[in-house]
Amino acid sequence: MKKKILKKTTKLMFLFFSIFFGFFVLFNLIGFLYAFITPKIDIKSANAFSVYDNKGALVFQGNGNDSWVDLKNCNSNIVDATISVEDKNFYKHWGFDYLRIAKAMVVNISSGGIRQGASSITQQYAKNLFLDFEQSWKRKWKEMWLTYELEAHYSKDEILEGYLNTINYGHGMYGISNASKYYFGKDVKNLSLAEASILAGIPNSPSNYSPVDNYKLSKERQKVVLSRMYNNKYITKQEMDNAYNEQLVFKNEEFGTGLSSLIYYNDAVMSELNEIGTIPSSYLDTGNIKIYTTLDLDAQNALESGLKKNAVNKKSETAKVMMNPNDGSILGLIGGINYGNSQFNRAINSYRQPGSTVKPFLYYKALENGFTPSTSFFSKETNFYFDKKQVYSPKNYGNIYANKEISLAAAIAYSDNIYAVKTHLFLGEEELYDTLRSVGITSKLEKSPSLALGTYEVGMVEMTAAYAALANGGKPVYPHMIRKVVDKKGNVLYEYKEKPLKIILDSDITFIVSELLTGTYDSNLIDYTYPTCISMTSSITNKYAIKTGSTDTDSWVIGYTPDIVFTSWAGYDDSSNIPSEVIAGNKNSWVTSMESYFKKRDASWYDVPKDVVGVLVNPITGNVVRSSNENKKILYYLKGTEPMLSEVNSVDKQKEIFNKS
Repeated sequence: MKKKILKKTTKLMFLFFSIFFGFFVLFNLIGFLYAFITPKIDIKSANAFSVYDNKGALVFQGNGNDSWVDLKNCNSNIVDATISVEDKNFYKHWGFDYLRIAKAMVVNISSGGIRQGASSITQQYAKNLFLDFEQSWKRKWKEMWLTYELEAHYSKDEILEGYLNTINYGHGMYGISNASKYYFGKDVKNLSLAEASILAGIPNSPSNYSPVDNYKLSKERQKVVLSRMYNNKYITKQEMDNAYNEQLVFKNEEFGTGLSSLIYYNDAVMSELNEIGTIPSSYLDTGNIKIYTTLDLDAQNALESGLKKNAVNKKSETAKVMMNPNDGSILGLIGGINYGNSQFNRAINSYRQPGSTVKPFLYYKALENGFTPSTSFFSKETNFYFDKKQVYSPKNYGNIYANKEISLAAAIAYSDNIYAVKTHLFLGEEELYDTLRSVGITSKLEKSPSLALGTYEVGMVEMTAAYAALANGGKPVYPHMIRKVVDKKGNVLYEYKEKPLKIILDSDITFIVSELLTGTYDSNLIDYTYPTCISMTSSITNKYAIKTGSTDTDSWVIGYTPDIVFTSWAGYDDSSNIPSEVIAGNKNSWVTSMESYFKKRDASWYDVPKDVVGVLVNPITGNVVRSSNENKKILYYLKGTEPMLSEVNSVDKQKEIFNKS
């Protein structure tokens, strides 16, 4: 009985695989037949685009760039190394290595994860012939059909040549000619076996296998490349050993931007390009365009510096956006820690809870409705009761409470949640909601008690743009990266034009909010607890407005000057709870980047508006300072709302106390 069942099962499996194989063969035949009858694409002009920074310097090129090198001018070392490590059967298959695909499926299924890839050189080249980097089934289908077309219309040598001229070698270097110049300062035809085997190992994971960033890993990868070259009989064992032991000299300082994170910026530029409705689709499909962006290489360098110097662990992720608050131009952007490991661009595609970073907008509205920096509430653990017996019980970070009256200035420095919810409910839930909408938050929000604590998910770019309205004195901005797009003949296809905007926030009040946000790292506010950014104080040499937002799953730091607004987020993609070191690392990363950016330029600050007055007060109580041994800080008030000076606390007495401190 068992033998009959086994025999029947075997027959059914054989029939299933026969039918599957039949459909598979038929599908591929149709694919190749379709490819033969379609027009031949020009692989040297497809995806031929150039990206320029805000100074007009070329920072990125797609296919068809001036550094294109013919295969005959590439020495055999780089050709043999690339084929050995990427696709040893390249000259034997028709675009898809089916045996390799089957093997990879078995390995990945048995291991329960992605352990082995099976993309051929033709498939990888097809992927490079797109202007965008989106990951979708639609794109996968395009790549598959383009693979058929490449194999139908071009020789293997032409395909390999195209691949070598478009593949990513890390640090913004696309194409073997650029990579050879960047890493070794020499022409491709002069690469040694050791140099070629290092370069051939990079495209599998540019960030991990860059010899500049990870020399040890790049040598391990080189060993894999050389051993496969030896197994495929391209080199002898002696040549393999000599190449591995050869001392390499890198010239990476002499060519290109050297920014591995730049690909995230380019990714975001392409996303914006695809959303511009005035550019004909033919240009987006074939390229041949020049894209002039708002990229500031100093800003991008500063972001990358902050990322590299404060890496916490490989599991956590990050996103960073640096913007000019006066016009919404995005100067720098990073969408993740390692593009080689994850192409998901969190800066433009991720939505997370902003936490307490919404509070400056709450307190702006409070100041507009009669509050002052000295307005106090009793802060203690509190249950808020609503209709239908609903209870809302917010907690302070670390369950630390003042258990006394504290001022608005102290509440923003400590990020006190009880004070925030009391303010929110006192004003009415619609006030904060309307304010967030007015500064450009378009994500889903609800009028609820928890809105004051940032419990609704928002995007990083829109949150940065919202803070821009605080930084520029009340004007909303439209975030953008593209200034102009022109075709190969110089015709302007698109040009960004600033839109006339209505002032939405009062500049006097935004000044007061900006000054209050300097209290987050001011030691004069140390009392029953510490200001949220006190750990950053020793690293800060300029005046910034800073606000943090920490939830169980997200860490935000947003800060600004009149010239820059900068957002840094850290967390896990699966929304796991974040440990304290991720929060600390994100704070350090923010201040490292901001200080790095201002090394080459002065950091400005705001002039005191004529209708605003400064008073030396105890920032925790909000009362006028009476002695030099009190906590003290100059807080700013709309004229007529400031704490009154008594005879004991005359202006002269205030100056005396201030000078003593």
